[in-house]
Amino acid sequence: MPQSPGRLSRFWRELKRRNVLRSLAIYAGTAFIILEASTIIFPRWNFPDWSIDLVLWLLILGAFINIIIAWIYDITPGGVQRTKPLEETKEIGKTTDSRGWKAATYISLVVIAALVVFNIFSSTKTLKAGDIQSLLILPFDNFTGDDQLEYFVSGMYASLIGDMGRISGLRVISKTSSRTYQNVDMSIYEIASELNVDAVVEPTVMCLGDSICLQIRVITPFPEERQLWIAEYKEEKNQILNLYNRITKQIANEVMIELTPEEERLLAKNETVDIEAYDAFMRSYKYWGDLSKEGLDKAFEYLILAIEKDPDWAPLYAGLAQVWVGRLQMGMVETSQGRQKIHENINKAFELDPDFADSHFINGIISTWTDWNWEKGEKEFLIALALNPNDVMSRMYYAHLLMILQRNDEALTQGRLAVDLDPLNPLILGLYSVVLKGAGKFQECYDLIQKGLSIDPENGFTHGQLGRAYYNLGEYDKMFEQSKKRLSRLFEPEVIQTIDSIYKKEGFSAAYEKIVRQRELYNEKHYKAPGSLAWQYYIIGEYENALDDLEAGCEMHEPNMPYIATGIRFEALHDSARFIAILDKMNLPCPPL
Repeated sequence: MPQSPGRLSRFWRELKRRNVLRSLAIYAGTAFIILEASTIIFPRWNFPDWSIDLVLWLLILGAFINIIIAWIYDITPGGVQRTKPLEETKEIGKTTDSRGWKAATYISLVVIAALVVFNIFSSTKTLKAGDIQSLLILPFDNFTGDDQLEYFVSGMYASLIGDMGRISGLRVISKTSSRTYQNVDMSIYEIASELNVDAVVEPTVMCLGDSICLQIRVITPFPEERQLWIAEYKEEKNQILNLYNRITKQIANEVMIELTPEEERLLAKNETVDIEAYDAFMRSYKYWGDLSKEGLDKAFEYLILAIEKDPDWAPLYAGLAQVWVGRLQMGMVETSQGRQKIHENINKAFELDPDFADSHFINGIISTWTDWNWEKGEKEFLIALALNPNDVMSRMYYAHLLMILQRNDEALTQGRLAVDLDPLNPLILGLYSVVLKGAGKFQECYDLIQKGLSIDPENGFTHGQLGRAYYNLGEYDKMFEQSKKRLSRLFEPEVIQTIDSIYKKEGFSAAYEKIVRQRELYNEKHYKAPGSLAWQYYIIGEYENALDDLEAGCEMHEPNMPYIATGIRFEALHDSARFIAILDKMNLPCPPL
């Protein structure tokens, strides 16, 4: 034991004499730099996570190799030589330390200390692959000084969201919910927290004429608000579609999202568009969601104008097909005419661009609600979602198809995903309430309808679901009051008063029978889809009349017929031979008894 300190002391002096310690210090500094560079560069190049661990273990192995080599060899003015034994160096005399070695050692120690400090104080700010998985794109700030261009700016906003939605590695909040945060007095942190997103994109239009000038900022609010990236663009207006692709690719790169080969292919496509056609398309865009006759007619007018300017642009024909779908769904056109126009336009859109996701979405709508081709409908929705996983309408209507096919668990999953993409859209909430109703979740259905109406009390579709929700919950008084509000648009005030009087004296069944008789009279003078009275007949127990109506609706291919076997709708008829025959004719599965 007494000799141990002497041996350790001699060993330590030998390590210094052979410059092992200095070599190790220099190696450590270099290794630290290599490791830091790997943690920054590898995620950006989308290398797998284990590649950084591999570098670390290789560097550790290299440290041992460095020690062995430094013990055996030395760098001298005469080159690399084998280190002489201590006895030989004593004979020669004490060697002087190289100033270069000292400088290298001190520099290495400073680099190591600096990197350690940098990691301690800034490691929380280093963006890594997987940190950003969801985005909110805020409405464009219009700094052009021309409010008349707001329709165009709004259309650009919707288009950019659609383009960004093609990235499967990101959840991109849909435009309706995103617009809610325009000009609100909320911080980026508050907005991101409310929508549960990892980053926020702030786009600004600086100029809008023959050229378009944009500034794009990407901000992360967690753990504190900081700017990840900013860029400015200037592009000719007819190159706007390519501009969206560039921005989408750069944002994906900055937030370290790996694009699939198919996404790379789609974003590399080069498309130009006629300026006037694009302008008319942007004007039509805001009317697409309005299922009123006036709104659909206005959208149709702008789309026809756009086609006159650029007859080879696929989105215009997809838009026309969607207008005809709306007209057919709302009973504004005869079924055969509507189906013919829909097919004409969607086939033209496919011919011009088979990669346009909206064409597949609309074809899914047509296949499901017009042609009753369930297999083709599902195929088209899945293609649309492969092209744009963030397309909220494709996901929600796919949920409806799954419900129609009695696949309720899958329908609920797809519906929830759609709500996550557009949580503040009353139409999406109303559509998901239908899925919940089909799955027998009546209280959740009602709660979601109330949430939708709290956002937009005038939303027609969501309002339309309220009466059925009251019925399913057994709230007949509230259902009757809801029915009166809707019927006031069809009947004279005197008729409404008579119905109300019957309800007070004789109750719900008698009052609802009066409603049915009034609807029969109304339908004699106004076109109404044959199956429109089936549900009312069912409520008052006139099952044979309800079946007559359903059979007529089946013959006419009414768009709402696919729902007849969902949930407890027409539940008392589920074992009827006539009802089962209708389902067989439609190739629909029978509901569980």
